Amino acid sequence: MSLLVIAEFLAAPGQHDRLRTALEAMIEPSLDEPGCMAYQPYTDPNNPARMVVVEQWANRQALDEHFTTPHLHHAQQVLDQILAEPLTIRTLVEAPTV
Repeated sequence: MSLLVIAEFLAAPGQHDRLRTALEAMIEPSLDEPGCMAYQPYTDPNNPARMVVVEQWANRQALDEHFTTPHLHHAQQVLDQILAEPLTIRTLVEAPTV
């Protein structure tokens, strides 16, 4: 069963460009991972400090392996310096049809 992941970020004042750069740097290596079906950052048009990444993974194992990659660990080090608050991650599955 595929998983949809929504990660929400809020940059500290003056850090929104660094946040965008850090998230954009994650696109290519994440899409190269086995099981990554989509990986796209979005910016709130009313608040450029607020960004969301929408990801789709083939299964839980692929997502779990993503959390162990060097590029994610590097991004986490950057995010720890530039976020105004801890990121929020939601993992969703398709709702069953009735």
